[in-house]
Order: sequence, then structure tokens, then C-alpha cells
Amino acid sequence: MRNSVPEDLKYVDWFRHSSPYINAHRGKTFVILIPGEAVECTHFSSIIHDLALLDSLGIRLVLVQGARPQINRILENKRIISRVEDNYRITPQDQLLDVIQASAAVRVQLEAQLSMGLSNTPMDGARLKVCSGNYVIARPLGVVDGIDYGHSGEVRRIDTEAIFRLLEDDNMVLLPHLGFSPTGEVFNLKSEDVAIQAAVQLKADKLVIFSEEEGIFKEDGELYSELLTKDAEAILKAQSLSNMTHAALDACVQAVRQGVPRAHLISYNENGGLLRELFTREGSGTMIDEDSYEQLRPAHIDDVGGMMALLSPLEEKGILVRRSRELLENEIDRFIVIERDGAIVACAALYPFEQEYAGELACLAVSPDYRGSNRGERLLKGIEQAAKQQNLSTLFLLTTRTAHWFIERGFSETTLASLPTQKQALYNYQRNSKIFSKPL
Repeated sequence: MRNSVPEDLKYVDWFRHSSPYINAHRGKTFVILIPGEAVECTHFSSIIHDLALLDSLGIRLVLVQGARPQINRILENKRIISRVEDNYRITPQDQLLDVIQASAAVRVQLEAQLSMGLSNTPMDGARLKVCSGNYVIARPLGVVDGIDYGHSGEVRRIDTEAIFRLLEDDNMVLLPHLGFSPTGEVFNLKSEDVAIQAAVQLKADKLVIFSEEEGIFKEDGELYSELLTKDAEAILKAQSLSNMTHAALDACVQAVRQGVPRAHLISYNENGGLLRELFTREGSGTMIDEDSYEQLRPAHIDDVGGMMALLSPLEEKGILVRRSRELLENEIDRFIVIERDGAIVACAALYPFEQEYAGELACLAVSPDYRGSNRGERLLKGIEQAAKQQNLSTLFLLTTRTAHWFIERGFSETTLASLPTQKQALYNYQRNSKIFSKPL
């Protein structure tokens, strides 16, 4: 029993820290692509359990299914060679029934797993309602460069009205990689295309794609936790990725470029990867964001004038400690800024105390004209990332006016004695600042 207590406390701590994400995701629409490979992976049942949990937390789910390995297996068993051109499988009339058979088998497997309610499983009491139907309207690819793609097609539109009605009635919607035409034909679609168009046309809050890899990795093997679309596009051009990872990353980029706020690439081989990506600060995969005309970056010497214009009004009010131009120039490498159309609209600084593995968050400021759009949170996240890169384990700050903002973001009030010795000696008793800290 004694050994189980620390694990229990870890669970309690994780559950408490997941609350902001639970609140943020409730009522949002997520499109999640489950490729055929994921259906056959070791952790498939865990993925189903995690989807059920998302549903129970009030997240509206639209699932897109693929069936590539299942189609390949049927065709191989019949000794039929399947041709692929420009990343599209050519689907002749005589192979269409095989494609439909494979797709139907995956759909039934998904619906069966989502229908479970055994008392000894995480599905106990879930009572999920899953709907699938002819919600993807398609058209044929036709003949391209002399190649007849047969019954391979592309998404014409998504019946968003019907899907919204189902979601409002607490249904989970399942979209196959098959589309239907007004003339009654069936077309084999790329599951990535269905996921992109579903996310875009439903104005989904997230697109999540399960793939074979944990995410996108740097050349030194470190995982990218976040990528801007421009950087992801550069990787697609320059880096050698597997076909599946390439298609998944490309789909994420396309979706974000067309207005989906966030896209996530995670591994179906990682047990609990979906929950870690959505409900922990560290995540588990790679998130793709849109390029912004606002840039969060390290400060450089040319920013000092803009930073002084930003900081001076707050210094006049006594909210921030005065800093001279000379001091800002000498300490410029401590700062990060948000630049918008050439103007500095926000800044923050990190002062490390390496011996104590602590860092001071200082001088966090956002222009009054640009408050209310999470710029403060972006700065805080940037400072936290910089602190982690310097192997700091604690972030602390001194403030006289903004205590509640920091409390809401995980900081707790502490004492002067908890600060690094060097910082204690510099404490200004006249300002009587409150002290807050946060473990990283």
C-alpha cells in the first residue's frame, strides 16, 4: 500500500492539471483520422477507450476512417496488382467491390468497438451513439494525363448540415473514405482528403491524425512539439519522410492553411498518445499552427526603442521596475518579444539562477491596444520553454498588480526565503512585491 500512494498522488496531480484543457475542449469539434493501420495496431482498443473519454467530456467527434492495408490484403489475396499514381490508388470497376468490402469491414469493426459497454472496461456506461452515412459527396478524378482513375475520386462537399444535426444530438459521426455522387456512384477517396475537407467545412477546432510515427523529428532526433505551417512545408520538401508520415503532415498543413486553428500528428503506436497530446502541457506528438503576421522571437538590439515605448507607461504607474535604455541593451539577450507588422507589442524576460535551477520571469508586458488575444500566454509559454531548455526546474516572479493572472496559470504564492540567495538580497521592501513560483 505504501508504494501505491505516490502513484495515486501522481494521478491526482495529473487530473487536476488537465482541468484547464478539459474546460477548453468542451463543446469543441474535433475531426480525427483513424487510418486502417491504426485499426490493426496493438493499442487500438486503447484508442477506442480514449475516444469514448473525449465524448464523455463533451467533445464533438467526427471520425474519418481509412482502409489502405485492408484493401491491399484483399487485392493481394486475389493476386491483383493495385496501381498508384500521384498518391492516388487507381480504382477500376472490377476492384470497386473489393474496396467497398474492406472499407465496410473497418467501419463495422469501429462501430462494434465503440458499442462496447462491458463492466470491466473503460467503456462501462459509455453508451456511445455512432452514425455513419452518405455525408461525403464526391466526384470522379476522371482522366488525368491520359490515366483513367476509374472509381477514384475527390471530395466535392461535406453535408455539414446533416453532420451538425447529429453532433447536436450527442452522436459521434463516422465518415468512411468512400464518397457518393448525385448519380448514385461510389468513389474511393483518400482518407486524408476526407479528413481535411471535413475539418475545413465543419469549421472544426482541431484536426487530429493518427500516423505510424510519434510526430515530426529534428535531424538530431528531438521531436518537434510544434511547427508553423511554413516550417512544416519546408520539411515536406527537404526531409525524407515515410509515405504515411508525409501524407499525414501534408494533410495537417493543408487543413491549417484553410482555416483549421490547430492540427495534431500523433502515433497510434503510443498508448495514450491522444490524451497526452490534448490534456498535458508537454503533449505527445507534433502540433501544426498557421504562420502569423505576429512573430514571437528573441529580442535584438534594434527592438530596444519599441520595448521602451511599451514599458515606459507601466513603469510610470509603478507596475514594472524602471529599466534604462542602457540596461535593456545590456540585457537584450534575456528578452523575447512579439512583433506585429514591425512593431513590438509585447515582451518578457528570463533571468536564470543556474545554481538553484530557477529562473525569474520579469518584465512581462503587452501593449494596451493588443490585450485580450492570449499574447501574455504566448509570452509565458515562450519563457517556460526557454527555461526548460536551460534545465531550470522552477520559474518565479515578483509582482504588485497582476497576481491573479499568474495564479490562473499555475503559479502559487511563496515566500522570500524560497528565492535564490542573490535575488533575496535584491528584494525591494518598499515595493512590497508578492512572490509567486511554478514548477516546470
